[in-house]
Amino acid sequence: MPARLISAAPFSAGWRRKQGRATDAPAGSPPLLRLAPSAFPSFLTVRIDATLPAVCAPALMHRVPFIAALLISLPAVAVVPELLAPAEVRKLLQSHLEIDDVADPPAEAAFERRMQREVGRLLATEGYFSPQVALRRQGDDLVLAVDPGARALIGSVHIDIAGVIDAARRQELVDGWKLKVGQPFRQADWDDAKESLLASLLAVEHAGARLQQSSAEVDPEALRVDLRVVADAGPRYRFGELQISGLQRYHPELVARFNRSVKPGDDYREDRLLALQAALQNTPYFSSVSVSLQRSDADGEAAAANDGWVTAAVLVQLRERAPYQVTLGVGYSTNTGARVEAAYRSSDFLGRAWQLQTGVRIEQLRQSGFADVFFPPDEQQRRDGVGTVVEHSDIENLDLERFAVGAMRVQKLGSVEQQLGINWQNERQAPQGAPATTNQALTLQGGWTWRHAVDPLDPAEGLSLQFQIGGGSKHLLSDQSFVRTYLRYSQGVPLGARDALLFRGELGATFAESSQGIPQDFLFRTGGSNSVRGYPYLSLGVPQGSAIVGGRYLVTLSGEYTHWLTPNWGAAAFIDAGNAVDDLQAMSLAVGYGVGARWRSPAGPIGIDLAYGQRDGSLRLDFSLAIPF
Repeated sequence: MPARLISAAPFSAGWRRKQGRATDAPAGSPPLLRLAPSAFPSFLTVRIDATLPAVCAPALMHRVPFIAALLISLPAVAVVPELLAPAEVRKLLQSHLEIDDVADPPAEAAFERRMQREVGRLLATEGYFSPQVALRRQGDDLVLAVDPGARALIGSVHIDIAGVIDAARRQELVDGWKLKVGQPFRQADWDDAKESLLASLLAVEHAGARLQQSSAEVDPEALRVDLRVVADAGPRYRFGELQISGLQRYHPELVARFNRSVKPGDDYREDRLLALQAALQNTPYFSSVSVSLQRSDADGEAAAANDGWVTAAVLVQLRERAPYQVTLGVGYSTNTGARVEAAYRSSDFLGRAWQLQTGVRIEQLRQSGFADVFFPPDEQQRRDGVGTVVEHSDIENLDLERFAVGAMRVQKLGSVEQQLGINWQNERQAPQGAPATTNQALTLQGGWTWRHAVDPLDPAEGLSLQFQIGGGSKHLLSDQSFVRTYLRYSQGVPLGARDALLFRGELGATFAESSQGIPQDFLFRTGGSNSVRGYPYLSLGVPQGSAIVGGRYLVTLSGEYTHWLTPNWGAAAFIDAGNAVDDLQAMSLAVGYGVGARWRSPAGPIGIDLAYGQRDGSLRLDFSLAIPF
């Protein structure tokens, strides 16, 4: 009977030899021929298990050398070594080492030498200068063992700042050096400390500062690193005149109107250059802006002749933006339904660098057209504007037609934005089931907004306060005397990296004998997205006929919790409460609560909410979507 191949085990990583011994043959049977399994790689386990007649054994035995040679010629199995290193360096090594398969002893030796070089270079950046690296076997596996050794510490720091610089300023820079004696040495910290020193020099007066030399001397046996930095502060600079290039359509006076930070004769400050650049970039006039100090190789000689000071011109390089822009868009919101809109903007209206903004928006529940003109800021950085609006709406059975004209002045006072304005409007309101009326009001208005936000587009972290006051008199083009006040509060509180709370509240009061004769703009309604979710838009107010009109008092409160499942997608739970009434004693808050989804879009967070209005006992979907063209 011929021999049979009983099993061929599949390939498996590593050298895993089966251990065992030959079993005894049954009594009386001829001798069995067995090849010990431990002699072959694990991927091919050969067992010749056959009962041979005695006469066949000699014929088969001469084939054994051929079989053995065939098996010995099989290629060795490649093994991927396992990295064994302390936690403080494992992540660094895993991120940067390329650990290849190792197939045989010569490859193992070459791999070990390469790892010793690469691990040494990597760990040196973290202050480990005497690591031990060895490749060894553990059973059938290969292990790359790394012992980083002790970490070197900063032994001494020597900083030399040459050039014309005040002694107090020099000492301030030395004292502000980030990498102190006794701290662990890290290449990243060493680079950061040098960059920080140079940035501090460049930020104030010394626009030409540079690092001349730096060294980190390592003593592996003493486990110390001695640092030395030599910097040249160069001359001290003052701002000269602005040299403006790139203007074709606009007059240089336009740049001066936006310049609040760079004044000729002032000591150089880098942040002032950046402030001017940002101010110009944020206007609609320019597509690119570069602001820099004009330095030259002769500044050193000029400084020597002028007590160390150089007056350098400020270069303002501009590229003008196209003065006209037309935008089209479509959208939908659960507040006012589907919409289409078109807008036209000109940054050079009548050739005077006035900004014209005009547009038309047509929504299912509201239609409006507007035109505004804004003028460049004056020397006190006050911006004036005039505008007009025509609007029609039919929301909660209240049909409104409104026409208004007004003027406004906006000024930034530190972190507070102030708005002062005068407005006249005429309004016709026709509540369903009640008489139609026409109201007019000439009002003086003031508004102050304070914001502190890490990201202006994301309310997850920051605080905003807004206060408005305005009013009109029967004796001056108004049908009713009144004073309207409004306060809005919004705050985001982060809870770790993935969670946040958002709180919002509104208080409003219009002080008057009654709400009769007061335009709806100066009264209050609420409900819908961004107010009390779970209720239709502007459905919380004062019933009049079968319509809802504005009341003199407003209260809204909101709390929301958001958990970000991914960097861009999150889930939210919220509760809102609020109402608008004409009599404070009748104030009863309508409550809505629910869940929603959040998306961090490039334009800011977008949400879709499913809310339950407790008063009405109904579910509502709240969201808004806009698509510009």
